[in-house]
Amino acid sequence: MDKEKKQENISAEKKVPETKKTSFGAKPFTGKGRFGDKSRRPRRKEKESEFDQKIIEIARVTRVTAGGKRMRFRACVVIGDRKGKIGMAVMKGADVTIAVNKAVNKAKKDMITVKTINETIPHEIKSKFGGAQVFMKPAKAGTGVIAGGVIRSVIELSGIKNIVTKIQGSKGKINNVKAALNGLENLRTAEDFENLRKK
Repeated sequence: MDKEKKQENISAEKKVPETKKTSFGAKPFTGKGRFGDKSRRPRRKEKESEFDQKIIEIARVTRVTAGGKRMRFRACVVIGDRKGKIGMAVMKGADVTIAVNKAVNKAKKDMITVKTINETIPHEIKSKFGGAQVFMKPAKAGTGVIAGGVIRSVIELSGIKNIVTKIQGSKGKINNVKAALNGLENLRTAEDFENLRKK
């Protein structure tokens, strides 16, 4: 009889599922996380930005204060959708990433629309900002973008496919970008001139 009871107790112990010891009254580990199964859910696709951006210049600037020198970073960024909208901004930040993000957000608020005809500008224009001068001339289809330095970035982000440009005067990057944007903003089509005459 004693042997039969011992066998029954052994068989009963085998049927009881083993659980890991827990402390402080915690539930036994079941292989699942706090929010259910540990299997990862597919991540949501991040929204692609509608604007392309180009960093024109990053410089380290210092400011002398009563407590000593204060170092920051200055970023000049140009953004555009390659369909006629473009903007630029210069902002400062304690870090390069902060300065660039601030410049991008500021540029989005100061966008201009570039008027084009057959993927080129409607007429010649010469613009100036500070000591920088930029000359822009329309070109035939197939010519491409003939531009150098920072002006090429501005033209490509604005969506112009055929143009001839030349930098005159100062070679400063920021001033040349501003001069180019001033020229693109002052472009006028034949319809614009007709509307001005009617007024």
